[in-house]
Amino acid sequence: MRTAHRVETVRAAEAALMARLPDGALMRRAAAGLAAACCALLGRGRVYGSRVVLLVGSGDNGGDALYAGARLARRGAGVTAVPLGTRCHEGGLAALRAAGGTVVGAHDDPYEALARADLVLDGITGIGGRGGLRPDAVPVARAARGSDAVVVAVDLPSGVDADTGEVTGEALRADATVTFGTYKPGLLIDPAREYAGALRLVDIGLGATLPSVPDLEALQHQDVARRLPAPGAESDKYRRGVVGILAGSLRYRGAAVLAVAGAVRGGAGAVRYVGRVGEQVVAAHPEILVHTGPWSGAGRVQAWVAGPGLGEDAPVAMEHLLTADVPVLVDADGLRELTPDAVRARTAPTLLTPHAGEAAALLGTTRAEVEAGRLAAVRELAGRYGATVLLKGSTTLVADPDPAAPVRVNPTGTPWLATAGSGDVLAGLAGALLAAGLPALEAASVAAYLHGLAARRASDGGTRPITAGDVAEALPGAWRDVRA
Repeated sequence: MRTAHRVETVRAAEAALMARLPDGALMRRAAAGLAAACCALLGRGRVYGSRVVLLVGSGDNGGDALYAGARLARRGAGVTAVPLGTRCHEGGLAALRAAGGTVVGAHDDPYEALARADLVLDGITGIGGRGGLRPDAVPVARAARGSDAVVVAVDLPSGVDADTGEVTGEALRADATVTFGTYKPGLLIDPAREYAGALRLVDIGLGATLPSVPDLEALQHQDVARRLPAPGAESDKYRRGVVGILAGSLRYRGAAVLAVAGAVRGGAGAVRYVGRVGEQVVAAHPEILVHTGPWSGAGRVQAWVAGPGLGEDAPVAMEHLLTADVPVLVDADGLRELTPDAVRARTAPTLLTPHAGEAAALLGTTRAEVEAGRLAAVRELAGRYGATVLLKGSTTLVADPDPAAPVRVNPTGTPWLATAGSGDVLAGLAGALLAAGLPALEAASVAAYLHGLAARRASDGGTRPITAGDVAEALPGAWRDVRA
């Protein structure tokens, strides 16, 4: 499990650790890990003679950069520091000069060094920074990004918000970020995630002083494998889970077919379809059980998926389905019919799966505001509706209605997943996992992981376009990859 903690939590953990260590020991640990990562990025045998520029702010990140620069200078790199704050870490400056590094003066030109740099260390601002870069730092940051150098962010790219992932001004986009002690939420959530590049975590000994419950967590293969349902020798279709799909309309026939495909290939023991396009569904999936009457007469199910392509049937369908005593996943057209009171009145779990536009409608805000502050939006939705919420998008987030529970961020996927119908496949897959008995938070986060992994497989690692049907077809392979 990859975990992330807020700035306040990190600061407290650092203070507790520093109280037990000699003065400056924590910064030297961070600098040692940072220098090692830079050596790896430069390549074996290329440190000696390489040209490194340090963009140094007035905070501890500037000190980390200076001490790391001193280590690189001792290995034969030509290191130049460009101070950008009102002051610089005195110990770090002394260490750099003692190792043979140079410091650009207030009246010197930093752009010549940047133009020739092989690697630039971004130590302008750290996890305590708010808003974008200061105006005086913007031209230097642009020059760094416009050079041929590898840009490495120290703990966090300057100009992004560590806690929320928001980017409210200009920020320096890194090729890699070396972060210390624990991941910060902003490194895992868009739009800030796009500025971080490849991530490397350096252990500086914070593990014992960090709380056991993080603010954010991301599943990895082994975590998903432990959560996947597996049939036993005595299993039948009911023990594996029967999911009901209430989807599709004469206008949106494909939504039903795709939602059913996600459930079928997502491990459901059986799928019961209720809706207007049963003929098309059976033609694509002859194993499906079709019911043409009201949902209440469809037969035994362990979970419902409602909403994809429902169209004009959504108001009546949702009014009744919310009274079901089994978990219900609500997507697409079904989301338009929800009120917080109706969802909170349910006794069984509810999982909502909006994209940013649908989330904005539920919250009474704009899509742009949701996309700029995805973490705040998913938490607010979960709290307001008393439901688990999967917020789809470039970074898929899953929030539990319990505000003390960590938000899950999904690490898998590809931009090619932004294709019509992919959300319908995800809904069916998550519904199958709900029917198998996974709690809503687990069903949503495991479904998002498998869905993204399937998209990567279908797109040959993100190299070609895919359709929603391709994603559904690749789900068994993604399941196998995780288990393997």
